Amino acid sequence: MKLKTHALSLFLLTFIFLSACDKPSHQLSTGVWRGALITASGAEIPFNFEVIDSLNAYTIYIINGEERFEVKEISTDGDSIHIKMPLFDSEIKGILKDNKIEGVWTKFLADTNVEMPFYAKTNTNWRISEKLSSSKFNVNGKWATTFITDDGKDTTYAVGEFHQKQAKVTGTFLTSTGDYRYLDGAVSGNKLSLSTFDGSHAFLFTATINPDSTLSDGKFYSGLSYIENFTAKKDSTAKLPDAYGLTFLKNNDEKLHFSFPNLNKEQVSLSDEKFKNKVVILQMFGSWCPNCMDESAYLAKFYSKYKNRGVEILGLAYERTRDFEKSKKNVERMKNRFDMDYDLLITGFTNDKEDAAKSLPMLNKVIAFPTMIILDKKGDVRKIHTGFSGPGTGKHYLEFTQEFEKLIDDMIKE
Repeated sequence: MKLKTHALSLFLLTFIFLSACDKPSHQLSTGVWRGALITASGAEIPFNFEVIDSLNAYTIYIINGEERFEVKEISTDGDSIHIKMPLFDSEIKGILKDNKIEGVWTKFLADTNVEMPFYAKTNTNWRISEKLSSSKFNVNGKWATTFITDDGKDTTYAVGEFHQKQAKVTGTFLTSTGDYRYLDGAVSGNKLSLSTFDGSHAFLFTATINPDSTLSDGKFYSGLSYIENFTAKKDSTAKLPDAYGLTFLKNNDEKLHFSFPNLNKEQVSLSDEKFKNKVVILQMFGSWCPNCMDESAYLAKFYSKYKNRGVEILGLAYERTRDFEKSKKNVERMKNRFDMDYDLLITGFTNDKEDAAKSLPMLNKVIAFPTMIILDKKGDVRKIHTGFSGPGTGKHYLEFTQEFEKLIDDMIKE
């Protein structure tokens, strides 16, 4: 009897061991992963993400600095994995095996699609380098920065603002058209590396740090193949032009007028009763635009506080396509993501800035998405704000929201 019991126990142990060995290698492991997108030039754009498994329903949080960008549309089929980004019309498809993913990130555009090779590995919480070399350099503070196109014909002024703790660096670059959102990276030796991925933009910044408080040999990689050079100098007084002075009416006395369909194809214009004797905020945005995402998240909360105080918001969407149904689908995803309880209109104009300018010909031009136009109770344009400094810019975001809300409070009292 003891022999039979021993044999049975040995059989059970063997079965359990073999079952464990046969456990599928294509399960999505929880924990922190390191992902990377590969540019046409061979540069890696790294980022981290955390996988959470709740009752066999996966959630991914893409990590960039303080941001944790939630992604819930994840499906697996055998060794195949499909990650659909909640905004920006992009996705990752790949093969999941042995705690690794190899595949492609696809960004869907109006006329063509852009694909970048992608790989990821679990249990990897480092981003730039597994072993960072010690450095005497510290990049804390403001940096007056000049981006130069590869052909040298175009330059853009920016202000870099970085925060360094030991080797780790976070921060962003601010420009007149918006910021580069949450950048995350490190200093290793005399090299600075920063990256971000948010489902729309994949950015990598690299530069050499010099003893004279300058950055040289700067390279900005964006997406599959775009590259710009940049230089920078540490400057505590660096600042951008006034965002309220870049876009303006050609004729100061002219009023805005337009008629665009909402998501139910009902025509909406500023002459509608709903907007009479109210402060009206026009938001020129696109579902493809990360800075617009930040502005929409803010305006959605702002509207919930101000909609009963005589304030209305109209979102004017400029999508990558003129197709109403495709545009509506992408705008609805954004509306649902941020609980945008104000009217959203499909303009039928695209995100090409010259095309967008035709929708509101009374403006001097359209420089950036987003652009915010503030109308007083008489329907007169009071201010136009170009771009948006999101929460990744820290105090700049707080300063804008405080000044903006004070302006609206004052206009309500008029």
